[in-house]
Amino acid sequence: EASQMSASPSEELLKQWESEQDRLRQRLLEEDTEAWQRDRNFSGLERVAGVDLSYIKGDHVNACAQLVVLSYPQLEVVYEDSQMVALTAPYLAGFLAFRESSALLERLQRLEHNQPHLLPQVVFVDGNGLLHHREFGLACHLGVLSGLPCVGVAKNLLQVQGVHKGEEHRAQVAALKKAGDSFPLTAASGRVLGKALRSSDNSSKPVYVSVGHKISVDTAVRLTHSCCRYRVPEPIRQ
Repeated sequence: EASQMSASPSEELLKQWESEQDRLRQRLLEEDTEAWQRDRNFSGLERVAGVDLSYIKGDHVNACAQLVVLSYPQLEVVYEDSQMVALTAPYLAGFLAFRESSALLERLQRLEHNQPHLLPQVVFVDGNGLLHHREFGLACHLGVLSGLPCVGVAKNLLQVQGVHKGEEHRAQVAALKKAGDSFPLTAASGRVLGKALRSSDNSSKPVYVSVGHKISVDTAVRLTHSCCRYRVPEPIRQ
């Protein structure tokens, strides 16, 4: 009988993913763990990476997983890996990481295996970290699984937990006068989930920076700004 049917596959999957997310969240570090992070000029930081997954319009299976590593502070590309991948997991809102993280993690593992001396000391993720429905976005997921410091940088504001694009937000954005200026994105709970950063003098549109793993929000913002030639930080832009 219909009444005896089990939960739909997506409900089952959701439960499974939620518990996996909770398990991984236990390992999340939201503070500076590396010596270079505490240095005013990030002395000791030599390699920064950017990862992204690009989709083909109208195709929800095939995507291009990309990893670039740049020298720091020069921001010149020293390594590039682009790979077409077939995504197997469905997209469920709030669970993007279950769809995208393994393809990105594979790129990092391949680099570590082939050219370990180029392994990045921090990874910029085109997406969110703590700024997420359950405070565990793609940048957190990838950070915990890779063990590398990660920063989420999004071009659009994910409106979660009482963080929204109202009048107040617009006024705060307008008040960001120069590159490097930022303001906190505070959840209804009072927790700072990330910061809006004016990353370039030439663009009044901010980027939204949040902690992925092994970095504090203030360091993440300062580092993001230091990696910007334009609005989008160079590791992600490349």
